[in-house]
Amino acid sequence: MTRRVVVGVDGSLIAVRALDWAAEEAVRRGAALHIVYAVPDRDEAQPVLASAEARIHERYPELPCTTAFAEGGAARALTRESEGADLTVVGTRGLGRLTGALFGSVSLRLAAHTHGPLLVVRGDHRCDGGREVLLGLESDSDADAAAYAFQEAERRGVRLRVLPAWTHRHTTPELPSPVTGANPGQEQAVPHFDVAELRRRYDGIGVESLTVRTDPAQAMLEATREAALVVVGAHRHGHGTEPRLGPIGHTLLHRSHCPVVVVPTR
Repeated sequence: MTRRVVVGVDGSLIAVRALDWAAEEAVRRGAALHIVYAVPDRDEAQPVLASAEARIHERYPELPCTTAFAEGGAARALTRESEGADLTVVGTRGLGRLTGALFGSVSLRLAAHTHGPLLVVRGDHRCDGGREVLLGLESDSDADAAAYAFQEAERRGVRLRVLPAWTHRHTTPELPSPVTGANPGQEQAVPHFDVAELRRRYDGIGVESLTVRTDPAQAMLEATREAALVVVGAHRHGHGTEPRLGPIGHTLLHRSHCPVVVVPTR
């Protein structure tokens, strides 16, 4: 099996939640699960990895699972392990703090370096809770994030809600796609991708476009209360530069009520 989901663990309770989410995501994708612990001492890593592997074998006996001890920093190790992965998963604790020495500011660094989507587990929602997927469009170049959100809604069999939080705007007489929900003549963003085509491709899912009448960051945070997860993009500013989160993405990583998926632009 070549498809895989990578998850970082460190022995904490929130890492166990991230592990459970990663396992569910692996099952949903028909992928293997790869568990990574980055710590200087191999003797410290082995019992944590053994415990994580035993939990997976007990709960998901048919799920292929491997473990790895990684030397060096967690962000660097998970970035390396994320190459070729369908998804990389880490966990957070509390409001605004990433847990322990492993997670520190790992999610922010991973958002800039991972080779694919990064799932940061926040909030208390269950992975299989049947809640809708939320897409936060922060830039007019969020094609990869939009495609991922449509795919995720289809995988889960739930509705997709689309909320604009545009940071690049100009005035246009009419809306080119049904994304923003703004009225004609208002200041709107014109996407560099065809949302209507995504709607046609994933016509089996319901799509609701939300209108932003308040601060975009606050509207996004409120919407995360009822979402299974929220998807945002990490954008490249210039040729060859690393993807970076915008202000909405930073806000969500620190305050979202549900897990956050960061999708880097290709």
